[in-house]
Amino acid sequence: MSVAALAQAPDRRRTEAWLLAFVVVITLGGQAVTGLTMKGRLPAGFGTFAGAITLLAVVPHLVVRRWAARADPLLLPLALLLTGLGLVLLNRLDITYLAEPRLHMVPAGRGQLVWTAIGVAACAGLLIALRDHRRLQRYLYVMMAVALVLLAAPAFFSADQFGAKRWIMLGPLSVQPGEFVKIMIAVFFAGYLTVNRDALALSGRRFLGMRLPPGRQLGPIVAIWALSLLVLIFERDLGTSLIFFGLFVIMLYLATERTSWVVCGLLMAVVGAGVVGSLEPHVHGRVEAWLHPMDAFTPAGQKAGISNQLGQSLFSFGSGGTTGSGLGQGHPELVGFAGNSDFILTTVGEELGLAGVMAVLLLYGLLAQRGLHIAMLARDPFGKLLATGLAGALVLQVFVVTGGVTGLIPLTGKALPFLAKGGSSMVANWLMVGLLIRISDSARRRHEPDPSRL
Repeated sequence: MSVAALAQAPDRRRTEAWLLAFVVVITLGGQAVTGLTMKGRLPAGFGTFAGAITLLAVVPHLVVRRWAARADPLLLPLALLLTGLGLVLLNRLDITYLAEPRLHMVPAGRGQLVWTAIGVAACAGLLIALRDHRRLQRYLYVMMAVALVLLAAPAFFSADQFGAKRWIMLGPLSVQPGEFVKIMIAVFFAGYLTVNRDALALSGRRFLGMRLPPGRQLGPIVAIWALSLLVLIFERDLGTSLIFFGLFVIMLYLATERTSWVVCGLLMAVVGAGVVGSLEPHVHGRVEAWLHPMDAFTPAGQKAGISNQLGQSLFSFGSGGTTGSGLGQGHPELVGFAGNSDFILTTVGEELGLAGVMAVLLLYGLLAQRGLHIAMLARDPFGKLLATGLAGALVLQVFVVTGGVTGLIPLTGKALPFLAKGGSSMVANWLMVGLLIRISDSARRRHEPDPSRL
């Protein structure tokens, strides 16, 4: 049995290698089809793009093979497939933007490829430097202090962009600290709940057939609720606020197994959103655009300055139908600047159809499922909660973006992980993949014997 378990490690890496090769073929095929459809020839720089994608597959695979040989073989291929699809869609949009200068859009595909390389390098560096994820527990409060500073910084050192304060300007570069904060918050919550889970699970008074948490133990959730409201009020960042608060409630429930925490969290979220949505003009405007998306096409709506992005998004999904118009044959540029940000999903819906949207969502679902599977395999409580938190953060971000562009919830402006334009988002998400790989490798090593001792 032990020899068979040891033999699975190289098998995982071979599986990963074949899947990565398949991902490279799919990505290059999409890039080629886009160029041939829109310009009748392969896109300019196709050879460079092919070499870059191949390196982005080979380098992290070799790092994992050397420093995390027992890790889950699906994490890298899933992340690279989503990243590759995003690069194809951004390059497709760039062709239209270059052909229509009136849109005043700067091409994003080449810059996103650079940020992807930085993100993959950060993932590889994390795997080399961090040999045991439990070392992060030593720096919980330092990490939380840094996270709070980064979270508050845009409110004081950032100008409004697209109605929200979520970026810090560093010369020609802009950094979105909220993307890194979600990882730091997940690490802190995992460490904090590992130490205090018993106290938080204490029974309180029974109300309506359910035991509510003791008043003294409600402190953490009230503090997080207040902090998320402050982010929403001062930075007008609805997406980060929802992810921040939702992540804490999810991890709190998993640590204590008490439904009452979820009920309290949902009630606080509804009350907070209702108050801020009524008082904060930017958030209120997004709620109005969500409730009446077609008013933007009426004279009264145009006079009121209601955004037409959600309406254009719904038209885009509707025109895509089941199978879509085909890569390069739609008009995603009609959504405006959002065509290569949170509305990148509308490009999928229009040109790849409902089938393409479902495929993308299934890829996200499978990536989250691997994170939860890693949490089940991990034997240490910190690893379990951290893997669950990272998977939860991914699911929450995909939900708030997808829900916003499809009209399920108000728009949040967050970047769709791996697909959308955004250097901060790309680097942060690849760091998240690196952490999941490290936890997966550690969990497998505890289940399998060390070959040097046989």
